[in-house]
Amino acid sequence: MNHSIRPATTEDLDDAAGLLAAAFHDYPWTRWSIPAEGYSERLEELQRLYLAHALDHGLVLVESQLRAVAAFLPPNAPAPTEAIQERVGELLGERLALLAQLSLPAAADGAWTLETVGVDPADQGAGLGTAVIAAGLELIDERSSGTAGVALQTSATSNERLYQRLGFTTAAATANPSGPVVYSMARAAARAGHS
Repeated sequence: MNHSIRPATTEDLDDAAGLLAAAFHDYPWTRWSIPAEGYSERLEELQRLYLAHALDHGLVLVESQLRAVAAFLPPNAPAPTEAIQERVGELLGERLALLAQLSLPAAADGAWTLETVGVDPADQGAGLGTAVIAAGLELIDERSSGTAGVALQTSATSNERLYQRLGFTTAAATANPSGPVVYSMARAAARAGHS
C-alpha cells in the first residue's frame, strides 16, 4: 500500500510530538529514562524539543494525515542549544545521572542517525512506520549520492525486525544494568566502498 509522505513543517510539530508521545508511551527506553511523575507530559515535551531540533538541522518526515513521523539528523548537525539541553535536563530530572553513565557505541563517521520514528497507536501495523523511514532513507541517499550510512538505536527487540527489513543490521547490544538493552543498528551506504 502506498502512503503519502511529506516533509514536516513547524505547524506539524505539536501534533507530531503528541503522536510520538502516544507511540512511545509504553516503550522500554522512555519508561526507564523519564521520571514517572508527569511522565506523559515530560515525554511529549521532550519529543517536541527533539523534533524542533531535527526540523532545524536535519530531516523530519510525516505521513500526510500525521499518522506517522520520522526524524533524521546528518553527521554534521550541531548539538542542541544550551537552552534545549537545560530543559531536557529538567525534564529528565534524577534520571539524567543514570543516562550519563550509559556508554553507547557512536555512529560511524559520516553516518546520519534515525533519531526517532513513531506511528499513531491506532494505525500501527499498516506499514506507516516502514513508509516514513523508507522515504527518509531515499532522501538521504539522494542528498549524499548514496555515500552516507544511517545509524539508530532501539530498545525494543520487535523493532529490530522492522529495521532489518529496511537494510539495517545490529552492530551491538549494550546491556543496561538498571534498564533495557539498547540495540545499535546501522545501514551501510548505498554505494559500496563508502561509509
